Amino acid sequence: MSEKPKWHIVGDWFDNCSCAVACPCTFGQPPDKNLCEFVLFWHIREGHFEEVILNNLSVVRVGEFDGNLWDFDARGRSGMIIDDCANEVQVEALLEIFGGRAGGWPEVMGSWFSRGRENLGIERAKINFEITPNQSRWGVNIPDKVKAWAEALKGPTSTSEEPPRMSSPPGSETGPGQIVTWGKSTICKVDAFGLDFSWTINSAKYIPFDWSNDHLF
Repeated sequence: MSEKPKWHIVGDWFDNCSCAVACPCTFGQPPDKNLCEFVLFWHIREGHFEEVILNNLSVVRVGEFDGNLWDFDARGRSGMIIDDCANEVQVEALLEIFGGRAGGWPEVMGSWFSRGRENLGIERAKINFEITPNQSRWGVNIPDKVKAWAEALKGPTSTSEEPPRMSSPPGSETGPGQIVTWGKSTICKVDAFGLDFSWTINSAKYIPFDWSNDHLF
């Protein structure tokens, strides 16, 4: 068996999905109506794949799945959009990592789709995004394809300085032991890979990630 390449990426992840607030995945539950339509975003602040530097690159995945992800009972289909700032060598490295072929947490997450995953394709595009320093607002815009923005949840006892967070959630898409910042979408529109969906007030969350092929989280 050949040894898997050495890689390590650290950055920011958020989603915007069709489930009601708060996202059932956070609590290890199946999606509302057993179907989730989603936008997933990763920004690599620092990272490498062997000698290939991956700093300041972003990846977006749009798609849908049914079943409980955490019960190894999911089936999904999705397409991936890769930052047009990435060169061809960087693109290949990103596909190895996010496709799960290079090991680590992406490989683990892929195993939950026991009933299959359909790849709708890969596209290159300019990815514009924002994440405020205290995670009170986040979002991504890809012209004519994806627009997904969210704000942290607010309530009568919350403060503007500290959005609602949860440590060690039962279900965390970036791995165990993370801290989730809860939010709700202000807009989500997708028209890509044959997918066409939109909503204005649904679930969203922000979670950091720190992945390598040497450990799972």
